[in-house]
Amino acid sequence: MRKHGGAQVFTITGARQGLADDVRGRQRRYVISMSVRTLSVIAAASLWNVERHVAIVALVLGAVLPYVAVVIANAGRETAPKLPSTFVSVPPVAHPVLEAPNPQAEGAAEGAAEAAGERPGDAGPGRG
Repeated sequence: MRKHGGAQVFTITGARQGLADDVRGRQRRYVISMSVRTLSVIAAASLWNVERHVAIVALVLGAVLPYVAVVIANAGRETAPKLPSTFVSVPPVAHPVLEAPNPQAEGAAEGAAEAAGERPGDAGPGRG
């Protein structure tokens, strides 16, 4: 539970973080990264004649951090949370397969009916 503008806001399981909160978090991470970069450049300048190896590491850190900070700040929103494991997915419903009529078998049945003296389409003896 968080307080947002004086009112209590309850977090719902599975809901994404709000867009304003997401942007605020990205800005905070960017400002922290750029502050570390500024401190590393100042450290490189002040340690150049004292500890050259540490100054070079600080200078490289100051050169690489802007790229990393921008990539982190421009990263997309968090992925949508997955459903809790207590939900059981429903298995797909198996639909019966409909078969097309076989024209050869149908023709053979009509031929047998004609041989017995029936016309196709007649109900036949005792049917109907």
